[in-house]
Amino acid sequence: MNAAHTRRESAFSSANGYLAAGAGIVLLLTSFYLLKRMAESSDGLVFLLGAVVVGLAGLLCLGGLYMLQPNESAILTLFGKYIGTDRSEGLRWAFPFYVKRRLSLRARNFNAPTLKVNDKRGNPVEISAAVVWRVRDTAQAVFEVDDFERYVSIQAEAALRHLASQYAYDEGEDLAPGETTLRAGMDVVADTLKGELQARFEAAGVEVLDAKLTHLAYAAEIAQVMLRRQQAEAIISARAKIVHGAVSMVETALKGLSERGIVELDDERKAAMVSNLLVVLCSDKETQPIVNTGTLYN
Repeated sequence: MNAAHTRRESAFSSANGYLAAGAGIVLLLTSFYLLKRMAESSDGLVFLLGAVVVGLAGLLCLGGLYMLQPNESAILTLFGKYIGTDRSEGLRWAFPFYVKRRLSLRARNFNAPTLKVNDKRGNPVEISAAVVWRVRDTAQAVFEVDDFERYVSIQAEAALRHLASQYAYDEGEDLAPGETTLRAGMDVVADTLKGELQARFEAAGVEVLDAKLTHLAYAAEIAQVMLRRQQAEAIISARAKIVHGAVSMVETALKGLSERGIVELDDERKAAMVSNLLVVLCSDKETQPIVNTGTLYN
């Protein structure tokens, strides 16, 4: 969108509505008084003209009244021409011929529906987000897009689909060390989503206050397969740590026996001892010990 032709909000200074209301009531009472004098006076035409003029002035004062709540604005147009936006609170007055369209400036929530998209690996995932937004520029919201609320919903879904394609769902060997994923890098992903939403909402004069993922899961058709994959990776990682710890313990045991001179073992006996200790330490089941009642060298 060409920024040079983008409609921007301009401030409109409305008058105090209470003064206008008071003036309108006084003018209408004066008009009724002149009508009464017309009936009592022989020169009734003058009083009639005066009553009509004063009465019209009173109606103009009362016809231009409108009220704005906190965090509410009024967009004023005259025969299709944008006049300005009034952000004042309370009872206000503007020219009665101005068309006044109220527009809320309060924060709004948009809960994106759960979408099925492909992540960076091409795996189907389900993703959803909650977006907190509000109108920043009323002129852009009303005149630059057809329906800014629908615009927000459509662009939010598009941003969510694009975000999912930028990241993998979970860590894996095919990713670079420390690479951000949807599941592990929630804060980074949320910041990225907020930035992309703001860029997309800019044309509608909408400001993004916050954006967070509310749902993230593998699609149903691959959920079981990915669960088994995660379980296998967890088992492999746990086994690697167990083996590393067992080797360290065996090394410490052999070193302690050698340094203290408790028993002298040849290479064959050391190998047997290492094998037995590794079986005991690495096994996921309870081992049954065998007591040797003979000598060490039998």
